[in-house]
Formats: sequence, C-alpha cells, structure tokens
Amino acid sequence: MAHSDSPSLVRRLGAGTVETAATIGAMLALLGRILARATPKRFDRRELVRHLEFMAIESLPIVIVTALFTGAIVVIQATPVVQRFGAEGLLGWGAGFGVLREIGPLLTALMISGRVGANNTADLGTMVVTEQVDGLRALAIDPLEYLVVPRFFGLVTTLTLMTVFSDLLALFGAAIAGQALIGLSMHGFYNGIAGGLIQFKDVAHGLIKSVAFGLIVALSSCHFGLATSGGAPGVGRSVKASVVTSAAGIFALDYFLSFVVP
Repeated sequence: MAHSDSPSLVRRLGAGTVETAATIGAMLALLGRILARATPKRFDRRELVRHLEFMAIESLPIVIVTALFTGAIVVIQATPVVQRFGAEGLLGWGAGFGVLREIGPLLTALMISGRVGANNTADLGTMVVTEQVDGLRALAIDPLEYLVVPRFFGLVTTLTLMTVFSDLLALFGAAIAGQALIGLSMHGFYNGIAGGLIQFKDVAHGLIKSVAFGLIVALSSCHFGLATSGGAPGVGRSVKASVVTSAAGIFALDYFLSFVVP
C-alpha cells in the first residue's frame, strides 16, 4: 500500500510545484504588461481616484478597529515582561519596534487582502465570465489599461497609506493600554519611541514591506480575476485562490524581506 501511495504523492507534489511556478510566472508577466501601460498618456487618473475612494476610504473602519486592538494586544503581552524586569520605560520602544517593523504592515496587508483584494478578484472575474472584458476588446479598449492598471496602482497605494495610518493608530492604542495597565503616561510611552532606540530605518523597513505586500495582493487579485472561467462557480474559485495566494505570498515576502531589508 505504501508503494502505491508514494508515486501518487510524488505526482501531486510535482503537479503542485509546476502549478506554483506557472502562477508566479504568469503574475510576473502580468506585472510587466501593467508597467508597460503605466505611461501618462495611457493612465486613467479618474479610474484611479474612483478605486482609491473605495479601496482606501471605505476600508478605514476595519483598519481603525484592527489597528487599535493590535496596539493594545502588543502591550498586554509585553506588560508582564517589562514589569518582571522593572523596565516599564521600554514599553514604548518594544511596542513601537514590533508595530512599525512587523505587525502593522503584516496585519494591514492581510485585512486589505481579505477586503479589497477579494473584491477586486470578484469584480474582474464577473466581468470575464459575463463577457464584458471581451466587449471592451470589441470596442478597441485595452482591458488591462482600463480595468487592471488603475486597480493595481490603487491597491498598492492604498496598502501603503493604510499601513502608515494603521501604525499611528496602533501606537495610540498601545499608549492607552499602557496607561490603563501599568499607569505609564502617554508622554512616557512616546518618549520610549522617540528616545533614539527607534530609528528611521525601522519605519522605512515597515513601509518597504507594505509596498511589497501591496504588489503581491494587487498582482494576485488581478491575475486570478482575469483567469476566471466556469461561470459563477469559477468566480468563487478565483476569489479563494486569490486570497490564499496573497496570504501565502505576504508571509513568504515578510520572511525574506526581514533578512534583506536592514
């Protein structure tokens, strides 16, 4: 039985590897096609503004809630440690270091992926299966230029801006939690952040990650949306594939960028 299962397992692993490589290659090819169309004459700024309004402004409530609780949770977890060693003054540094370099960009990317990325995939997938994309081609309108490029840059911009906003709110939530739990004043908390232990490179580290996460979410959502087939069930499959690929890509990029970016 073990001998009969082994070839099947090897085939599945091989097929999965080939499929993953094909998906990565297709996403990189899509990136090249998008960048080739990102010229001033071909860039639809009105579409970009419209997508930014939906992606950024309408995402604010979920980002606000997530960021405030994230900062508070970081302080709750760190409080027993700083109290044990009598290092309450380092609470601001610990929370700021974790939020700015890691937790803020990561959680914001996952939230934007689940809300905006999934919606983007569903929109594009629906247009594909209802032949609206073919209709644009029949009217001599480039679907990538009209549909994909504004969404791509809108999503990358949204994730970067939401990361900055999320970091600020998370630190505010952390300061409130520190004051409530151990009586550390907000002035003392922010002194721990601005006292020289946290440098500009720590902020830049998180922002670089947020741009990279935005690229993977935008590429994944656009790729799977345009590759949709099979009617309404196909749209659901594309959304699932997009969300899973975005999450896996975010964690993989986070791992590698943690080594590459100082």
